[in-house]
Amino acid sequence: MSTTHPRGFAAAAATAGLKPSGTPDLALVVNTGRSDAVAAVYTANRCKANPVLWSEQATADGRARAVVLNSGGANCYTGAFGFQTSHQTAEETAELVGASAQDVVVCSTGLIGVGGEDFRAKILAALPGLAADLAGTPAAGQAAARAIMTTDTVPKTVALDGPGFRIGGMAKGAGMLAPALATMLVVLTTDAPLSSGQLDAALRAATAATFDRLDTDGCMSTNDTVVLLSSGEGAEGDGAAVDEAAFARALADACADLAGQLHRDAEGAHHDIAIEVAGAATEEDAVAVARAIARSNLFKAAIFGEDPNWGRVVAQVGTTDAQFDPQNIDVAINGVQVCLGSAPHADPAEVVFARRVDVRVDLHTGGAAATILTSDLTHDYVEENSAYAT
Repeated sequence: MSTTHPRGFAAAAATAGLKPSGTPDLALVVNTGRSDAVAAVYTANRCKANPVLWSEQATADGRARAVVLNSGGANCYTGAFGFQTSHQTAEETAELVGASAQDVVVCSTGLIGVGGEDFRAKILAALPGLAADLAGTPAAGQAAARAIMTTDTVPKTVALDGPGFRIGGMAKGAGMLAPALATMLVVLTTDAPLSSGQLDAALRAATAATFDRLDTDGCMSTNDTVVLLSSGEGAEGDGAAVDEAAFARALADACADLAGQLHRDAEGAHHDIAIEVAGAATEEDAVAVARAIARSNLFKAAIFGEDPNWGRVVAQVGTTDAQFDPQNIDVAINGVQVCLGSAPHADPAEVVFARRVDVRVDLHTGGAAATILTSDLTHDYVEENSAYAT
């Protein structure tokens, strides 16, 4: 299941011809329920793609009925023509699904600079067939998730049930994974009858603790979008109230699930690394320290070579403004306490490496903790990204 798991949603996929591979590259998710509440979070990159600029306006009033997404081109830095492409895409989609253009979110992913006349023509030509194929089936949701893939190797979906509501979602992203929000497009759906304000609060809390802590390569995208739609058809279809706190917890779980899938599919990764910083004075300090370690090429290269070089870890701690005693730092790698009190402890040769690598740093300063997800720096990553545009 995917975005079609909650009541009141339909999805579809199509092949517009944007990808040289000829695989599906256009997806549509439509809310057919009694509510049109929406919340969305976008990239913090000041260089924003045209679909982001359009969608920020479209979701500003807390209402949306549809999300149309393409892979095979970012429509970023394609000038006024590119913004008009996003506008026309929204207009055509709105007419096909019986909505207003201002209630259509547009998302694009792919190479920056791609979004010319051929790009526009192919999308607009494919939209009628895409809308005609809308269905509320599991297969339709999965097809939409597959259509938004770029360098992803697998589609990423989630579906869960809460007390009186359901949540579904799909995501894409494998490279440029860094906050905010990590390089990705995410569409989340729910039938929980909540207002746009309630959705917004839950979404921002969830993304802050999940997607914003996924930092595989330190590179921030221009197209990041996370959108949450509510059909209001929850509580067995009668729109009865649901527990807002329970919904927020479930949404955080759904986002964590998708973030984990993005993490495991990161471009060229050989190791999935979780860096936990404990004993910090504040959560912000814990995040800052963990992120500094995650962005160290020396640390990432060491993990690629399965070298438990804890010196790469403590050196990065010292680059931050976090509160800590430089003489009282502990580091464990895959459960082996290689550094205790800022001095060598267990033999690093005892560290056993697998696909998953857990690094734990204790600052012994307070009670706060946070975890950042990252990946190693591999030959595969360099090779894939050295020829991405060619």
